Amino acid sequence: MTKLDSLITELCPGGVEYVKLREVAQISAGGDLPENYVKGQKTPTEQFPYPIYSNGIEDAALYGFTDNYRIEKEAVTISARGTLGYHTVRAGKFTPIVRLITLIVDESKITTKFLNYALYVAGIEGVSTGIPSLTVPMLDKFKIPLPPLPIQNEIVRILDNFTELTTELTTELTARKKQYEYYRKAIFAQTEVQRLPLNEVATMLRGDYITKKNSKSGEIPVILGGQEPAYFIDRSNHVGEAIVISRSGAYAGFVSYWNEPIFVTDGFILETNNGMLMKYLYFYLKSIQEELHQAKRGGGVPHVRGNEIMLLKIPVPPLEEQNRIVEILNKFDLLTTGITTGIPTEIEARQKQYEYYRDKLLTFEMKAGVNHA
Repeated sequence: MTKLDSLITELCPGGVEYVKLREVAQISAGGDLPENYVKGQKTPTEQFPYPIYSNGIEDAALYGFTDNYRIEKEAVTISARGTLGYHTVRAGKFTPIVRLITLIVDESKITTKFLNYALYVAGIEGVSTGIPSLTVPMLDKFKIPLPPLPIQNEIVRILDNFTELTTELTTELTARKKQYEYYRKAIFAQTEVQRLPLNEVATMLRGDYITKKNSKSGEIPVILGGQEPAYFIDRSNHVGEAIVISRSGAYAGFVSYWNEPIFVTDGFILETNNGMLMKYLYFYLKSIQEELHQAKRGGGVPHVRGNEIMLLKIPVPPLEEQNRIVEILNKFDLLTTGITTGIPTEIEARQKQYEYYRDKLLTFEMKAGVNHA
């Protein structure tokens, strides 16, 4: 029997009360912007030290800082608009404005962290369908379990361990991505290597026009212009290795690598020749990804031009060196972006594990004979 099981057996063998939020917390809506604040201020100053928060999901004080505060205790905040229902714990003195609802707990009944975790199973985050904004009276319909404080503390301890591990993995992933970007740029910075125009080492094909309405659903990804497949159909217009460069839209210039049947529509397909490895060319183009994005033209729907891309100068080392570079960068790529291996996969697995245990730990047998109107 775990410590938590022992506490439940000892302290609430007959079940747990489910109570409305107003029974355990003071609920208040955010107000107007304060009169004195510095719009766009990124960090606190001696004169304006208190952050202004406008929603639940942003840690940054998007509206700047002010010289006064409305909340001085640790609190749970809930987004009332936009990221509707998103909630988090905030510590320190701050000023919430109209898009934010604040809950300050009755410490004799519940802890702030437990309340924040309990909101996940109360359905707050699922409230957005058909509701333009969340109000204080709306919160009255939500109920949360209220076990004794020792049980709350043990549940928080367990769930904090899960979130800390995910945070550590996310921090490691960020560091690895920076390391990957550094090596990717540095490895192509050799000045003595021959450089040739892209049109001498690759050919470019245009994608074919297609719409989802006029296609049959299938398993072939349609590359339309975003970072992910737009949808899936039953036919392809390219099979095997290919580099795809998105032609227009917000992600114009985005480079992706494929080694499976695909259907490219709003994009360019590159196929290598003259002793150029496809994966080598892909890694090089990713190393100048920002330059490709900045090459966008057009005021309405931005786009990149294929003829300009084909004039890019590409470093062309011997095949042996290309293979060495691909081998090095493949390891970083799999570690930082792999969908079946690597840190992102581990983060996803940990997140699913956390959500499973969070829901399990916060689901209690309801105490009989208790009815909170």
